Amino acid sequence: MNKQKSLATLVAAALMLLAAMAWGQGSYKAVAGGPPDAPQIPASMKSLLSSQSDSLVNAQGATVCQIWWRKDIPEDNKNPRPDAIYPGFSVGEFMGVLYFPNADTDYRGQSIKAGYYALRYALIPEDGNHMGVSTYPDFLLLIPIADDPNLEQDLAFQPLVKDSRLAANTGHPAVLMLDQAGQRSSVQSPSATQDDQGNWVLNANLSVTKGGQTQQLPFALVLVGQYQGGE
Repeated sequence: MNKQKSLATLVAAALMLLAAMAWGQGSYKAVAGGPPDAPQIPASMKSLLSSQSDSLVNAQGATVCQIWWRKDIPEDNKNPRPDAIYPGFSVGEFMGVLYFPNADTDYRGQSIKAGYYALRYALIPEDGNHMGVSTYPDFLLLIPIADDPNLEQDLAFQPLVKDSRLAANTGHPAVLMLDQAGQRSSVQSPSATQDDQGNWVLNANLSVTKGGQTQQLPFALVLVGQYQGGE
């Protein structure tokens, strides 16, 4: 009986240690940073961006990615999809710039090279090929900034997908899933939280203009997490 208790105690201790190790390796925090002063970002792009960045940092203190949101995002409700969680944005709308200091992966698990990428809003097509690939239809697509010069012009869906394939260097666009801000609206911005699927989410407040009025919009972007299904 004592041996059984000892074995159970050892197993429990091992599981607790493994859980602690996993949490330590997989925990993140969000930090605010400075302006987009990198020479790789064109001056025309810098003029559209906020003077503050939002970064996701891992447990070792290394930056996973850094984002400068567009400082004045038009929210014109052109989005016709009733299932969209951010219906004020138009497909192909420029949302900001993301910087990967090291190679990373997108929500599909595709390898993305280190560098700077324009972020544009998109919705999953309503067809059989994309059923069940995410909780919500809203995504941000990545485009290498050198391949996206007309930032104030919305991209139609097909050109958007074509340009985003340059970031993934595959037949698919490079995608990051958006999450429902919901209860995160009261969370400090920027901040990092983990959702019920184990994804790590960057929470931010975007400056949007609607009807001539500027306001803050709670926004949530999945930065650590991948779709586990097939094609």
